[in-house]
Amino acid sequence: MSATLIVVIGGLAAVGTYLVTSRLLSRIVLGFALLGHAAVLALLASGGPAGDPPLADQNPAESSSNPVPQALSLTAIVISFGLTLFLLALARRQQQLTGDDLVEDDIEDRRIAASAVSGDSIDEGITDEEVTS
Repeated sequence: MSATLIVVIGGLAAVGTYLVTSRLLSRIVLGFALLGHAAVLALLASGGPAGDPPLADQNPAESSSNPVPQALSLTAIVISFGLTLFLLALARRQQQLTGDDLVEDDIEDRRIAASAVSGDSIDEGITDEEVTS
């Protein structure tokens, strides 16, 4: 495996991870797409050098390429495509409901975080005004 391929895989994974941690759904979709491409490249690179087609009774096993990374990369492509379509549907619905694609904090999450800091029970005494302030 060449050093260029390692750098490309690392770069795709790094940029994809950075985009996934964003609060905009459009950046999250792009981040997961880049992570999917990085996974496919990593799987294909792990297969080793190209060899003869792995057909039964035609080529010796030593000169055949490994079919497992190829099958796993096809599975990764399908999963990445499905995840991208699901995230696009979520982004479209968010845009219809709020007019933008910014993911906002959930009030219930803020209530749980505030109760953990104050040591209170979740159901005790924390109002919506305290959570939003």
